[in-house]
Amino acid sequence: MAETTFLDLPSEIQQLIVSCVAKNSFQDLYRLRSTCKSMRALADTPDVYSSFDLYKYPWWTGLRDTLLRRCYDVGNPSTLYIKGVEYFYALQRHEEGLALMKRAADAGYERALYTYAMTRKLYWLSLIHISEPTRHAQMS
Repeated sequence: MAETTFLDLPSEIQQLIVSCVAKNSFQDLYRLRSTCKSMRALADTPDVYSSFDLYKYPWWTGLRDTLLRRCYDVGNPSTLYIKGVEYFYALQRHEEGLALMKRAADAGYERALYTYAMTRKLYWLSLIHISEPTRHAQMS
């Protein structure tokens, strides 16, 4: 029986496998990426960056800004979530933050589903309470 190597597989299957590796472990992706030029090329595709979970990323490697930018550019759900929370809570850019969290939630990112729902609910309740005294004052 003839041996089949990874590179003998169809390119779609190769890409799917590399995307699954990226989703499960940054360390494994980095090891795979360092094996040869063809693996590096497979690991540097938008599919890989869109499937990557930033909460599994070891931030001490020093590539944080580059990785965040590439993940954000391809619409990575964990990046959209992180940026949405940052925009909403740290930068007080509420509409933009909610929109980013919604995009992450719509992509099925679990952390974003709950955070978006609760943040939206609390945000709209606070808007109602802020506008109520004005409405009551106008009626008087």
